[in-house]
Amino acid sequence: MPSKLLENKRTVEKSLSKEPDRPIEALGASDYTADKIQKLEGVEAVRKRPAMYIGDTGERGLHHLVYEVVDNSIDEALAGFCKRIEATIHVDNSITVVDDGRGIPVDMHKTEKKPAVEVVLTVLHAGGKFDKKSYTVSGGLHGVGVTCVNALSEWLEVEVKRDSKVHHMRFKRGKTASKLEVIGKAKGTGTKITFKADNEIFPVIEYKYDILANRLRELAFLNRGIEILLKDERNNKEDLLKNSSSTSTARRNLSIRRSFMFQKRKTVSPRKSPSNTTRVTTNPSTLTPTISTPSKAARTSVVSAPR
Repeated sequence: MPSKLLENKRTVEKSLSKEPDRPIEALGASDYTADKIQKLEGVEAVRKRPAMYIGDTGERGLHHLVYEVVDNSIDEALAGFCKRIEATIHVDNSITVVDDGRGIPVDMHKTEKKPAVEVVLTVLHAGGKFDKKSYTVSGGLHGVGVTCVNALSEWLEVEVKRDSKVHHMRFKRGKTASKLEVIGKAKGTGTKITFKADNEIFPVIEYKYDILANRLRELAFLNRGIEILLKDERNNKEDLLKNSSSTSTARRNLSIRRSFMFQKRKTVSPRKSPSNTTRVTTNPSTLTPTISTPSKAARTSVVSAPR
């Protein structure tokens, strides 16, 4: 055997004779201890794994932020306290959603020792939709949605009209940047949320008007009596979306329902063939079932309808 091949053979044999645990230790398995287990709190968990909460960080997830804020306003409408929602896309692709509902509570939370509006926007699974008392029917992510919006936004501002006052708070990447303060007097009640998606989370921050319009149109269609105004300041475009009870609109809505119901369905014509069916009858005196089959001449082949 040539000397070079012999040397290579000895090298291989030497490497195989090493302890089997060595490669595992080299991978750092011995360093996997209790102190490596991390516990993420609140908004940190959302920012670390945003796709777990909003699906992804692409176009769908970006628009989902708007849906979550609007869904809270829709819940106010379902509870009977909101009649109008306004959603605005600003020039810098920040979003404002305003409603005329009751307004998020601003009084101090007993256990969290902070204003309720701050709890709603910074604490996961905190909301008024769990006991079925404040909201009989509700959508959204139940105490997670608007908190996720706050966590995944570069900044978020909230204004609440309650008790004849306008209350204001500001957040930055899910954390409180300015405490709750009264900035003016108010007529009526409602909530206004303005936010800008964080470019550290979303690679592209540009809302598409048609995507938002389609979703808001569906919400207006499904919730009669509420008006949803969508405005786009980037191109001076706006649409008032509502489900009117007028005759013309009702007919149009009925046609829309029918188009959805029968979309992508094939109609199978009914076929009358009484002679090729098997009948089961019962003798009234003996309660014995009698099966009658068609004659051989009357039998026809069975054709399965397309699925």
